[in-house]
Amino acid sequence: MRFVILGSGRGTNAHAILECWKNGGLGKAEPVAIFSDQPQAPILALGRRYGVAAEYLSPGPFKTKLGEAAERYYIERIRSYDADLVVLAGFMRVLKEPFIKAFPRQIINLHPSLLPSFKGLDGIEQAYKYGVKITGCTVHYVTPDLDGGPIIDQEAVRIESGETLAEVAAKVHAAEHTLLPRVIRNLAN
Repeated sequence: MRFVILGSGRGTNAHAILECWKNGGLGKAEPVAIFSDQPQAPILALGRRYGVAAEYLSPGPFKTKLGEAAERYYIERIRSYDADLVVLAGFMRVLKEPFIKAFPRQIINLHPSLLPSFKGLDGIEQAYKYGVKITGCTVHYVTPDLDGGPIIDQEAVRIESGETLAEVAAKVHAAEHTLLPRVIRNLAN
């Protein structure tokens, strides 16, 4: 199963995926490209480090979504790699219906909460401020409904009394780094 990673930032989840792949832990899954909507995103350096193609793709004029021309170009670039799966790992843009229809049930997203709770931005902070005792992360299929697609798998994280938001965030991120590679491996196998 060939997959591409889309990310906007540091690439910590992409790094976890690529490390798992390097160590033989992704089974039949193979990363073939990394794309970012940010020209200086550290995630792009992971491509060189792991021998995977990495490329900045302009997102167009909008801050929270892809422009129409950009959307078409993203689809074209992903298809050029014959990708079976598109992995959103910290990609900070909402994907619209034409993009989702181009890859039906082939786009997965990692979200930092136990969906359906705490959708959208700042899922960890939302859960922390609400006072839940258990939070975590979710991998789900992407649909036009923001963070509302079918859940593939989840990893729970207990919030202990007295923990700071930073401590909870670190625990959720650690859970993400095991959950996302596990889901990719399971989908490939």
